Amino acid sequence: MKTAVNTATAPTLALAMADFKEITKARLAISVVFSSLAGYLLGAYQIDVVSLLLLAFGGYCMVGASNAYNQIIEKDLDALMKRTQNRPIPSGRMSVNKALFIAVLLTVLGIVSLYILNPKTAMFGAISIFLYTSCYTPLKTKTPLAVFVGAFPGAIPFMLGWVAATNEFGIEPGTLFMIQFFWQFPHFWALGWMLDDDYKRGGFKMLPTGKKDKGTALQIIMYTIWMLVISVVPVFGVTGRLQLSVPAAIIIFLMGMVMLVFAFLLYEKRDNVTARKLMLASVSYITLMQVAYVVDKFI
Repeated sequence: MKTAVNTATAPTLALAMADFKEITKARLAISVVFSSLAGYLLGAYQIDVVSLLLLAFGGYCMVGASNAYNQIIEKDLDALMKRTQNRPIPSGRMSVNKALFIAVLLTVLGIVSLYILNPKTAMFGAISIFLYTSCYTPLKTKTPLAVFVGAFPGAIPFMLGWVAATNEFGIEPGTLFMIQFFWQFPHFWALGWMLDDDYKRGGFKMLPTGKKDKGTALQIIMYTIWMLVISVVPVFGVTGRLQLSVPAAIIIFLMGMVMLVFAFLLYEKRDNVTARKLMLASVSYITLMQVAYVVDKFI
């Protein structure tokens, strides 16, 4: 009897965990936590393990809450799209009330965890949730400018880590913010290009011109160039304690050039295969760029 109960409980628990990961978008949340930790390591005078754990936990909670609120608001639209119709709420595996409970709980836990670090970190975390759920989410079906609005909460994590480490906001976290801000446009527009048909089923307006045309590709190129320039600005010694050596700047510049090449290829070919390559290159870039910054600080 005990074995039968255990056997029945195991898959139920596994499904619950899978739905929790889906409602909080675990992979995205972990990547955001990675950005926050990189920012912390760049800003910290000395590394405190407890602070790192609080930042990681609080950061996951804040992103997870944002994603849960997003899926509650968009539950009917998610049901229309192939890539989202099997999410916990539209599939019927999770009720809206349960999802809302998770979202509110994560919000409280996230703000408290970040507040323990310092009030400024909690404030920026709360701002990111507000902008994501109250501005970006409703605008996605209204205007392509939603991507611009969404880039603000999306750019906070890298900066958040520095603020968590120093309790200060200045040129250094501002620069980290701008790097991740401009990165998001080629990343999300490449993703929007690939998923354009599906997004249209849900009524989302993600591409800047509304079409997979040269105008969209040209804007991707321009934002990639801005990202590339701002990523290496610290090498010139104008960003306070945020510094970059010449070898690290060259490495980051070359990585950015890979993205730029794919952006030009998209302008030329305008197909989903090239858009996917650009999207994957952007994911590699943001991770490796942050690693390069951190490694450069400590060697």
